[in-house]
Amino acid sequence: MSLNVNNQLTLLLDLLDEQQKECCAEVSEYQQIKRLVKSMMANNSITDEQLLQLLPEIYNYGRQGESVQNMAEHITSNQENLNQWISAIEHSKLE
Repeated sequence: MSLNVNNQLTLLLDLLDEQQKECCAEVSEYQQIKRLVKSMMANNSITDEQLLQLLPEIYNYGRQGESVQNMAEHITSNQENLNQWISAIEHSKLE
């Protein structure tokens, strides 16, 4: 079963929100973030301009998270970005 863009955004939002709140993550979560973002960019399914500009940043966050030594530090150092990304995703889902 493939996910539509709304399902993908919801899943991405859940992953980012959980990481932000709990300050921990699994490598598989970072891989999932990368897959979701890659799929949304490939399908040209995002119309929100702000979110379109943020997707490469979110992808890089996932890529870096896969190989980082200290995941809590990686998440902590990206708190401001996580806030911005979560906000943008929530905003785009309202449209």
